[in-house]
Amino acid sequence: MRKDEPDTTPRPHILVIDDEPHLCELLAYRLEHHGYRVTTELSARGGMEALEQGDIDAIILDLRLEDADGMEVLGEVQKRAPDLPVIILTAHGTIETAVLAIQRGAYGFLTKPFQDYELLQKLAHAIESGRLKREVAGLRRIVGDASSDIRLLGTSESIAAVRERIARVAPADATILLLGESGTGKELAARSLHALSARKARPFVAVNCGALPAELLESELFGHVRGAFTGASRDKDGLFAAARGGTLLLDEIGEAPAPVQVKLLRVLQEKRFSKVGSATEEDADVRIVAATNRDLRAEVAAGRFREDLFYRLHVVPIVMPPLRERKDDIPLLAELFLRRAAARYGLAEPYLTPEAMRVLLAHSWPGNVRELANVMEGAILLCQDERIRPQHILATLATPARPPTPISSEAPAEPAEPAEEEPPLGLAVLGDPEIPLPPLRAARDSFERAYLVEALRRAGGNVSAAAKLAGRNRTDFHDLLRKHGLSGADFKA
Repeated sequence: MRKDEPDTTPRPHILVIDDEPHLCELLAYRLEHHGYRVTTELSARGGMEALEQGDIDAIILDLRLEDADGMEVLGEVQKRAPDLPVIILTAHGTIETAVLAIQRGAYGFLTKPFQDYELLQKLAHAIESGRLKREVAGLRRIVGDASSDIRLLGTSESIAAVRERIARVAPADATILLLGESGTGKELAARSLHALSARKARPFVAVNCGALPAELLESELFGHVRGAFTGASRDKDGLFAAARGGTLLLDEIGEAPAPVQVKLLRVLQEKRFSKVGSATEEDADVRIVAATNRDLRAEVAAGRFREDLFYRLHVVPIVMPPLRERKDDIPLLAELFLRRAAARYGLAEPYLTPEAMRVLLAHSWPGNVRELANVMEGAILLCQDERIRPQHILATLATPARPPTPISSEAPAEPAEPAEEEPPLGLAVLGDPEIPLPPLRAARDSFERAYLVEALRRAGGNVSAAAKLAGRNRTDFHDLLRKHGLSGADFKA
C-alpha cells in the first residue's frame, strides 16, 4: 500500500463491560491508541444490547457489575456467541475464581490493577483465537464434515490457492498428484478431495508405498489367492477392493518398486486389476490420488520411475507449499496445535508469549506442519505456568539438519574443519537449571527425534541405510520417521 492510500484494514472491535466509568474511559483511550475500535457499556444489560448489534471481536468483562454477576454475563455470552473470546477483569481475583471463569469459557483472566502489556498481549491472542475458531468453522462448512482430519488451515495466499484448486477438481473423478515436502499436509489434502467428491460416503484408504517391500506391497494393494506365494494360506482382498467406490491414496508413490508400477499403470489405463497369483480380473472402481515428496521428473530421467505412469498420474498436480513459504499461517496453526494438545492431555489452554512466537517464526521448519504440531505438543508438556516461552520451544526442536552443498561446476573447495557437535536441543535442559526439567516422555521423544536426524544425516538420507545404523527394520524405522515428521529426502545432498 502506498503512503498516500488510506489504510482500509478493518480494526478489531472490542466491547468493554465495566461499571466504573473512569476505567472504561481509560481502557477506550489505551485500546484506541493501539488501533482498536472500542465500545464501552456500564451495565450487563447495555453490554448484551451491544453484543446483539454484532461485529464484536472480543469482550473485556468486569466480574462484578452493579446489575449482574460477571459469571452470569459470561454464560449469556457463551449462549449467544460461543466462539467470542471473553477476558475477565476483577479486583477480587483468586485462583478459584480464575479457574472457574476459564472452566466456564473465559479466554483469559486479569486482576486489577494490571499492566498495559498484559492486557494487550492477552487481547491480541484472544482475537487471533476467535479468528482461528471462525476459520475452522468455515472449513467445516466447506467440507461438510467436522472431522479435524480434513482441515487445511491457514490464511496465506498459497494455502488458500490449494483449497481453491481442491474444491474445483474434487467433484470430478480425475487422478490427482499431490506434490510437496514431507509434513506439508498431502494426506489432509487427499482427505479433503475425498470429502468434497461424490465418493465421500465410500471408504478413504491410504497406503505408504515406501514402507513395504515390493512383494508385500503388491499383495497389500491388489490382494492374493491361496498358494500365490509361501505363506499365502487363504485368499485375501487388497486395498483396491477395500476402497471400492471410494478413494485410494498412494502415498510416497515415488518409492513404489518397478513391478508395482507396472500393475498400477494397467489400473489407470484399463480400470482393472488382478490379485497376485490369479488370472481373473476385477474392476477397479476407485479414485486414485498419488502423493510424493520426490521430483518424479528427475526419477523418470534416472530410470527409477516409469514415464508412462508419471503422465497417467500427472493429470491434475497440486503442489503443497512448505511451511517456510507460508509463515503467516504459523501463529494460527500453533494456536490450533496447542489447543489440541491441551485437550489431549487435559491441560489448561496455554498462552504463547511473543518471544516464543519469534522463535517459531525464525525456524526453517524442515518437517513443515507436522514438525510444528510435534513441537507445540512438546512445548505444552514442558510448560509449567501456562505460558509457552522460548526455552519450551527450543527444548523440543531437534538440531537442524545441515543444508545440502549447492551443486556447482567449479572444483570442490577444501573441506572445512568439522564443527563441534552440539547436543540435541531437547537435552540441553539437563545442563541448564534455568530451564524447567521436561517430563521423561517429552525428553525421550526429543532424544529419539535427534537420534533419527543424526542417523539420516550419516546415511545421506538413505532410509534403509539409516534403519540399519539404528538396528531397526525398515518398516519400524518408517513409522518412527512419520511420528517425528522426518523424511529421508530432506537429508539428501
